[in-house]
Amino acid sequence: MGQSLLPPEPVIYLVEPFGGPIRRQNPNMPHVFWDDAAVTRGDGVFETILVRGGRALNLDKHLARFTRSAAALALPEPDAQQWVKATEEAVADYCRERMLDDDPSLAPEAKCMWTMTRGRETTGVPTAWLTVRPVADDVLRQREEGVAVVTTPRGLSVAADVPWMAVEAKTLNYAASMAALRWARSQGYDDVIYTEPTDDGERVLEGATSSVVMVKKDQRLRTPAPGPGILPGTTQAALFDYASERGWKCKAKDIYLGELYKAESVWLVSSTRICARVTRLNDKKLPVPDNEAEIRELIAAAVGR
Repeated sequence: MGQSLLPPEPVIYLVEPFGGPIRRQNPNMPHVFWDDAAVTRGDGVFETILVRGGRALNLDKHLARFTRSAAALALPEPDAQQWVKATEEAVADYCRERMLDDDPSLAPEAKCMWTMTRGRETTGVPTAWLTVRPVADDVLRQREEGVAVVTTPRGLSVAADVPWMAVEAKTLNYAASMAALRWARSQGYDDVIYTEPTDDGERVLEGATSSVVMVKKDQRLRTPAPGPGILPGTTQAALFDYASERGWKCKAKDIYLGELYKAESVWLVSSTRICARVTRLNDKKLPVPDNEAEIRELIAAAVGR
């Protein structure tokens, strides 16, 4: 069996957004300029993809959302073949350099992040690159131990009738989400679930970097319906596709906070964290469900297809 090498540097590939060549970048050399929109405005889009067993998982759903995100921000349409080729080469490099043998399936788990920005103000040419690096230890811990979650309003209104709001874009502007996570951790929690007050109660939106999935009796899975304030999740979509094929009743619908307390279990799902069970919601400890192992296996199998 192979052995891991020293703590790895990331594998970085530059991607020409108009179909030019891809090439590997030295991680110790600069690439993003001072006037890039990613730096000055947070103006760009990204995707984070789990790498396991020597391959990037769920690529079709990530490509679809990356394309939607780029269109919403009037960025060039990503060349699917180019991004897939760059990803495969970067993952192969990562696996080869992390193992002492030739079996990529033994390489440590990683995450691949695609990034496209509006580019330099002085040139107007978009900037695009991808990285492959290890999954963080705290992400692995949350998979196993679960997360304590506090609910909070998002703090800004995302109205359905505002035409310029890029509701379905996964943008680089994550400052508010990172601030929410810092606040949650200062209060003794691991994560947040955003909610929105309505006449019917607190409507559940999403996690700071994840989708919310609720498990109910009789093999029912529920998630908040995508729309203003709720980004469609690739992991959630993969889970619902897989579970539906196996007889689960899956539905995206409005969910209210009171329903989470009554559910069999509540999960935060995302590409690299895969799944983390909500063990505490606000001040209430959520019981361990009898089917926890089954749910974990279901999500893992859905992601690994």
